[in-house]
Amino acid sequence: MENMVHIQQLRKEFGPITAVDGISFSVNKGEVLGFLGPNGAGKSTTMKMITGFLTPTSGTVIVKGFDIQDQPLQAKQQLGYLPEGAPAYPDMTPADFLAFIAEMRGFRGEEIKRRVEETITHVHLENVLNQPIETLSKGFKRRVGLAQAILHDPDVLILDEPTDGLDPNQKHEVRSLIQTMAAYKAIILSTHILEEVHAVCTRAMIIAKGKIITDGTPAELESQSPHHHAVRLRVKTGHASRIREALQQLPGIRAIEDLERTEDTLGFLAIPIKGQSILGDISQCSREHKWEVVELSIEQGQLDDVFRSLTVETQPLS
Repeated sequence: MENMVHIQQLRKEFGPITAVDGISFSVNKGEVLGFLGPNGAGKSTTMKMITGFLTPTSGTVIVKGFDIQDQPLQAKQQLGYLPEGAPAYPDMTPADFLAFIAEMRGFRGEEIKRRVEETITHVHLENVLNQPIETLSKGFKRRVGLAQAILHDPDVLILDEPTDGLDPNQKHEVRSLIQTMAAYKAIILSTHILEEVHAVCTRAMIIAKGKIITDGTPAELESQSPHHHAVRLRVKTGHASRIREALQQLPGIRAIEDLERTEDTLGFLAIPIKGQSILGDISQCSREHKWEVVELSIEQGQLDDVFRSLTVETQPLS
C-alpha cells in the first residue's frame, strides 16, 4: 500500500500541559482512520499539526513525501482539511466562498467553475448557494466546510468531526461521500459518534491524554469488549429466576445480564469467559428446558464499552 501520511514522535506542549505526547502512526492509501478519544485527548491538536496549522514542539509529519515543516506548500497541496467549527467568511455566499477557495488553490477560468459545480453537487449545497454563510444552519455551514476541503480533490483528507451538526439524512450523505472517496485517498477523521466508525472507518485509533491507547480495525477493537461473543437470548414469558439459574450452570459463562422485558418475553445477555464459545450450550439448554425461543444471536462486541474502559480514567486537558 502507498503510504500517504507518516507521523513520528509527534509532541505538542502548551506551557506545562502536554497535549500530544510523542505519538507515531502511518496512514496508507485506501484507509479511513477514525480518530477517537474523550474531549481534550489531543485529537484536534494532532490534526492541526498534521495540516501545518500548529507547529509541533517536536516530531515530524510527512505528507506524501513532503515534510509539513520543511516543505509546507508542497505538503498542503496534498491536503484537504475540515477544521473544528468549519470557519468561513460569514458575509460571503457558498458560491462566492468556494470560487475564492478554488482561486487560492491555483485554479483559473473555466476550471474554477467546473470544480465549484462538481463540489456543490457532491455535498448538496444547491439550495443555499446564494445565501450569506452567516444565515445558514450549522449543518449547512458544516457542508460548506467539507466542500472547501474536497474542492481540489486532495489525496489526503483530514476531517475534524465531519458530521457534527448534521441531521440523520445529511450524516448518511456525508458518510456515503467519504466511502466513495475512500478507495483512492487516505482519510483521517475524528468523531464522537461511535456508529460512524462502523459506517465509514477501516481502522480506529483511540487517543487519551495525548497518547495512543489502541489502534486496529473496528472488529479488533470490538473484540476487546466484554460483550464480544456474548449471546442474546429472548424467550416467551417464563420464570426469569429459573432461566437465569439454568444459564448460570453452563460452562464458559461469566455473567448473565437482564435485558428489557416486553409484555410477553424475557431477555437475557449471557457474557462468556474470554475466548469461550457459548452459543451451542445455550441452544442445547433451551431445547432441554423447552423454552420458546424468539431470539438467539451473538453480539460482536460494543465499541462504546471498549472506549469507556480505555478512557474512563482520563481527564480532559485544559
